[in-house]
Amino acid sequence: MNLVLTVLEITAPVFLLAAIGFIWVRMGFEYQIDFVTRMAMTLSVPCLIFTALMRTEIDPAALTALSLASVGVYAALTLVTALVLWLTKLDLRSYLAPLIFGNTGNLGLPLALFAFGEAGLGYAVVVFAVMALWSFTFGIWVVSGGGSVVRALKEPLLWATILGGIFLSQGWHTPVFLTNTLELTGQMAIPLMLITLGVAVARLRPGSIRLASVLSLLKIALCVGTSWIIGRLFGLDDVAFAVLVLQVSTPVAVTSYLLAVKYGADADAVAGLVVVSTLLSVLMLPLLLAVLL
Repeated sequence: MNLVLTVLEITAPVFLLAAIGFIWVRMGFEYQIDFVTRMAMTLSVPCLIFTALMRTEIDPAALTALSLASVGVYAALTLVTALVLWLTKLDLRSYLAPLIFGNTGNLGLPLALFAFGEAGLGYAVVVFAVMALWSFTFGIWVVSGGGSVVRALKEPLLWATILGGIFLSQGWHTPVFLTNTLELTGQMAIPLMLITLGVAVARLRPGSIRLASVLSLLKIALCVGTSWIIGRLFGLDDVAFAVLVLQVSTPVAVTSYLLAVKYGADADAVAGLVVVSTLLSVLMLPLLLAVLL
């Protein structure tokens, strides 16, 4: 019973905040999702990542091991998922990125924070950064059908991660007044991302629910299995291992849908994946947390 209550205490705030966004839109209130998303991804999330890395007391060697494990997980997921899609003759442009990249920002960061505290958040931002880098390069290249893979160099998320890693490794800290400002700005990120997730899900118009359900279940199996195996191979400590599995196993991110719209992939199909995988996560993530705690 105590474990059930603990899992509910961790997951309830996450889904309640998303529900606020969902209900807000259904009631007909305005929500400028483009503005909020841009502010979160260019301002509050980079501040959150930088301060979390700068202030973390985690051994840099442990963060390095987690970084390498994250790279291994996403490399393996990319190869396995591409093979599955090739065998089933499904469109790689539409399905590859959504099945690889989870909602490590909107859902993964707050879950890691609520479940494992500041140490969990420090680990989670590492996985998030690896995912974001691969998504902004390879992910966009796949969805767009080619083109430049250097967009990541323009992303504040990347530079926040690099600076945070440098400050962590050197033991540096910004002046107190600046640290307090950055922390306040970063604290906006989690509630903003969760409410925006609910808004985005409320506005989506999904395509085939049957195919989306099958692929969402496949994503869960591949993500949990791959991250579990590679996490054990790298010998991660219990918290780092749990955060890796949790982050990689989050549902399809709304950004996958936005990229599908922008680059002319099958946006309705991706919307179906976002909706179904997010609904499945209401059951799957608490069960996964119960195993990992």
